[in-house]
Amino acid sequence: MFLFDAHLDLSMNAVEWNRDLTQDLYAIREREKHLTDKPDRGKGVVSFPEMRKGNIGMCVATQIARFIKPDSKIPGWHSQAQAWAQTQAQIAWYKAMEEAGEMVQITDLKGLDRHLALWKNAKSTENLPIGYILSLEGADSFISLKNLEIAYGYGLRAIGPAHYGPGVYAYGTDADQPLSQKGKDLLREMDRLNMILDATHLCDTAFWEAMNIYKGPVWASHNLVREIVPHNRQFSDEMIKELLSRKAVIGMAFDAWMMIPGWVRGKTTPQETGLKIEHVAAHIDHICQLAGNALHVGIGSDLDGAYGKEQSPGDLDSIADLQSITTILSSRGYSEKDIEQIMWRNWVDFLNRSWA
Repeated sequence: MFLFDAHLDLSMNAVEWNRDLTQDLYAIREREKHLTDKPDRGKGVVSFPEMRKGNIGMCVATQIARFIKPDSKIPGWHSQAQAWAQTQAQIAWYKAMEEAGEMVQITDLKGLDRHLALWKNAKSTENLPIGYILSLEGADSFISLKNLEIAYGYGLRAIGPAHYGPGVYAYGTDADQPLSQKGKDLLREMDRLNMILDATHLCDTAFWEAMNIYKGPVWASHNLVREIVPHNRQFSDEMIKELLSRKAVIGMAFDAWMMIPGWVRGKTTPQETGLKIEHVAAHIDHICQLAGNALHVGIGSDLDGAYGKEQSPGDLDSIADLQSITTILSSRGYSEKDIEQIMWRNWVDFLNRSWA
């Protein structure tokens, strides 16, 4: 079945991790198995061939570069200008992938329809370009709103104002502060441009302020359920209900510590917990029960978000294994139509509403 993945950090992996995603996944692992600078070296699960193997014909692909102050305990760039430069290296890589025929950027309904038809009618997907909608994860790299105008011009269509910790525009995971004036101004300018607000990573206070200010389309590209795994990174039922009222879609993430309670990053292993892909179904069920339907859940795997097999479900060797979700949902009584909605159509319906 066709699959739309709403969150992949492809350019971060290519530009910072130095991974050639056009290559065979196992060749990528072999080439970096001796490296120790990142915890997922030799354990990555994403490559373009594996995406095509898994019939993942479309994704939301990110730019990401955090600005940090001298006392920060999390990594990032020491100035907003450096962060902006990093995102520009990332967009240059996306454009190079387009020129190579590996990817195609989607910025409007015409392009969306054309790409869906290409994948739907192809006899083989082996050599098809992967469609991508450009998103920015954390807005720190915008030195001013002029950068937003520039980014919109090169195809940026979604923004998550926050990532981890303190941010220039909004505080994110493991932090909590009201939106700054810059954050409020950013939201209003995004609204004017009819951009998509990604609620993922917004701290609780900023989330509720953003919902009050923002009038345009809202989604959550990669988020799970706080009721199942208690942590501020997850959405409470009240937050989920607010998103449902906005006709949002929430993408299911596959980062192990978000999927099951008690996971300690860097210590717990998929083998000792028995973590499987099927554990995501509890999160899907919870949101569908709150909604009364299956129209607000999608896949937003984040499977290349600075982790690999060491922090993924134990039965996931590559991103292509996401196709097993169809069987898992079927066994839980989901109809073929509901499964199709979750695998890709909810995201496409959202874009049709938002870009009309």
